[in-house]
Amino acid sequence: MGVLYIVPTPIGNLEDMTFRAINVLKEVDHILAEDTRTSGKLMKHFEIGTTMSSFHLNNEHKVVSRWVNELEAGKNIALISDAGTPAISDPGFLLVREAVKAGVEVITLPGATAFVPALVNSGLPCEKFHYEGFLPHKKGRQTRIAELVEKDVTSVLYESPHRLLKTLGQLLEAAGEERLVSVSREISKLHEETVRGTIPEVIEHFENNPIKGEFVLVLAPSNSPKGERRYPVRMLV
Repeated sequence: MGVLYIVPTPIGNLEDMTFRAINVLKEVDHILAEDTRTSGKLMKHFEIGTTMSSFHLNNEHKVVSRWVNELEAGKNIALISDAGTPAISDPGFLLVREAVKAGVEVITLPGATAFVPALVNSGLPCEKFHYEGFLPHKKGRQTRIAELVEKDVTSVLYESPHRLLKTLGQLLEAAGEERLVSVSREISKLHEETVRGTIPEVIEHFENNPIKGEFVLVLAPSNSPKGERRYPVRMLV
């Protein structure tokens, strides 16, 4: 039996890559990458010459059995996504599940993922939290938002630039004007920024500033004190 390694890659700053991750990617027999073109730049930077194949949402069901067979035959394989930890709002769960079913050892390296720094940086309670990932685009979206705003723990969700204001507006409608929210973008990159405040304050900021990058929204619990100012409205990281 081979070993399946789940290897996080930087979400921005390449210095977030760990020495262990580099060594694993150099030593395995093969790398499965979400986009081989994107990952090729990372491989070149760290002088990793291991062969790669694509493994993404559009082909994972078709190719997963092939790679499980390779693992059963003794190949050591690493799975990476374009950025962050595989299987966290990225491909990976299916391969891990099938590898576990086949009795293959799975080793997941610790490393970069966007929601953890956004959560800790929010200034909102993080001893317990709910991770939502991406909301549904259409069917079930309003139901999920209604459930989120009623949770008594901090909630974390991902959003794209072109849906950010829509999502904030829907949260405002469901949670009210006093609910606190923290929005982080471009985590670990050059233009990293976190905007904190009530939902209307954060909406106002993004209505008057460019909406660029990838976003993590952190919503205060339903039982958080109303109107309590816990931090300045806006703060650059």
